[in-house]
Amino acid sequence: MSRTDAPNQRQDVELPALGFTGTLRFLWVQLTSMRTALMLLLLLAVAAVPGSLFPQRPAGPGIVDDYISDNPAAGQWLDRFQMFDVYSSVWFSAIYLLLFISLIGCVFPRAVKHAKALRSAPPRTPRLLSRLPEYGKVVLESTGPSPRDAVDQAAKILKKRGYRIQVRQEPEGKASVGAERGYVREIGNIVFHLSLIGVLAFMAAGSMLSYRGQKILVEGEGFANTLVAYDAFTPGSAFSEQKLNPFSMTLDSFEAEFDRESDTHYGQALDFTAVLGVRHGPGEPEQTTELKVNHPLDIDGVRVYLVGNGYAPEVTVRDGSGNIAFQGPVIGRAEDQVYTSLMVIKAPDAEPDQLGFVGFFLPTAYTGEDGVAISIDPELLNPELNLNSYYGDLGLDTGEPQNVYVLDTDTLTELNSRSLEAGGITLSPGESYELPDGKGSIAFDGVKRFVGLDIVYDPAKWGVGIFAVLAMLALGVSLFVRRRRVWVRGTTDPDGYTTVEYGLLARGESFGLREENVALRRQMERNWPVQAPKDAHDAERGPSNSEDKPPSDHDAHPVDIQAAMPAARRTPDTKSNTTENRPE
Repeated sequence: MSRTDAPNQRQDVELPALGFTGTLRFLWVQLTSMRTALMLLLLLAVAAVPGSLFPQRPAGPGIVDDYISDNPAAGQWLDRFQMFDVYSSVWFSAIYLLLFISLIGCVFPRAVKHAKALRSAPPRTPRLLSRLPEYGKVVLESTGPSPRDAVDQAAKILKKRGYRIQVRQEPEGKASVGAERGYVREIGNIVFHLSLIGVLAFMAAGSMLSYRGQKILVEGEGFANTLVAYDAFTPGSAFSEQKLNPFSMTLDSFEAEFDRESDTHYGQALDFTAVLGVRHGPGEPEQTTELKVNHPLDIDGVRVYLVGNGYAPEVTVRDGSGNIAFQGPVIGRAEDQVYTSLMVIKAPDAEPDQLGFVGFFLPTAYTGEDGVAISIDPELLNPELNLNSYYGDLGLDTGEPQNVYVLDTDTLTELNSRSLEAGGITLSPGESYELPDGKGSIAFDGVKRFVGLDIVYDPAKWGVGIFAVLAMLALGVSLFVRRRRVWVRGTTDPDGYTTVEYGLLARGESFGLREENVALRRQMERNWPVQAPKDAHDAERGPSNSEDKPPSDHDAHPVDIQAAMPAARRTPDTKSNTTENRPE
């Protein structure tokens, strides 16, 4: 065949088609590779970024609606791509599921392979141990053991040091032992990845079965664990109302302790204690318990956290006809450390005009020379209400939800304020005020305390915690355990003496291999009558750095320094890479 026919021949070659099964096998191999798992893990981290950039519906549906109304064009497109529901979106769930499958397909075959390796014998003994990174050789006295006995004793030494061993009989009267340790390093690596799978699995289960709710509870009020009783509620994707535990609780009292001794931290909060009456179910006896910050209450697997507190002034609002339009405690939102609280009161049932009030509650009021009242202490030493009043349509009849801490005054008419002739409303407990133009009145009846509760049910959190701790322990094992292989061979030299040579090899990094060589050499010298070197010059030969010299247990049997050195640093010799111990 001529050379000109070669290109035509290559064009005629047809590659075999993968076929449907081959294509699936190829995709599975690519998906379950460690490289793909790392890329999916990075992609999952990147996919979670929009969740911190845009408001999320589970955390606050109203905030998302406000964002879309303020940004109508971009908001609609972001909503189409589920940017306001990132962690439950189709694309985030797809990445999460692919990562889960990739880790399973990567780790489980690796675990099966390592299980087989645990039952296999150590590698066969190399013919030339002197070529290994760490090598040593000792010559025993005539009273020492035979080559076979020396190998058996070396096997016991290695077994005590945690090696898996196998003693082998070799030709020409030789015997050797192969040893290996550090398999727990790979076990730690596998357990670490299995723990990551466990964390992902329990996190997924928690996101489906868990729920979280918030409730503000005023002194004397009760709460039953029903869906309508929550102020805010975030369920899991597989949540069912029937899974709510039927407990109830009542806030009997709340006490706050403030610093009264320190000059620099005077008035700072020291401790909060809420006294609750808890019933585990209908008809169950009430149990009194205390709830503190960082000490949650556990009620049948539901955790109740104390996350906030404040003052709730009790007011009574009457309309122009003298009828009660609103009566009860009003939650004040604390604005500073002295509990200056924002107050918003809405009375949509007032007639003929709806009434609204906005202002501040001051636990300890003090009026300065400028006429402005402020609070100077967080305790109820001089409580006072400072309000402005409005009338008109509050916008509650449309059915659209409103923020209870916001009063839209753009469509309302002002009745009381510092800028009007009537002035603002200033009330102490027990006082009342008649609104201008016969619009009604408002009375300050008293003050109660309230607490903010975070109620969480997450049945999978214990699994996440256990697997997270297991992953950290396994990671420590995989980082600090070293893979080592050791071979020891016993022979008889021409003079009839038993000669034992050994070599060490590291699997992966070689950290600590030199120290292991020295430790084995010491153990051999303790167990066997090792002969001294030929002369003092051989005993002292070695590197000038004293740290590289393996120490000797006795001056009568100095260590063969050249033999214990790494092969790359030993002094060249025409016959051998090490100095033998010979009698004089």
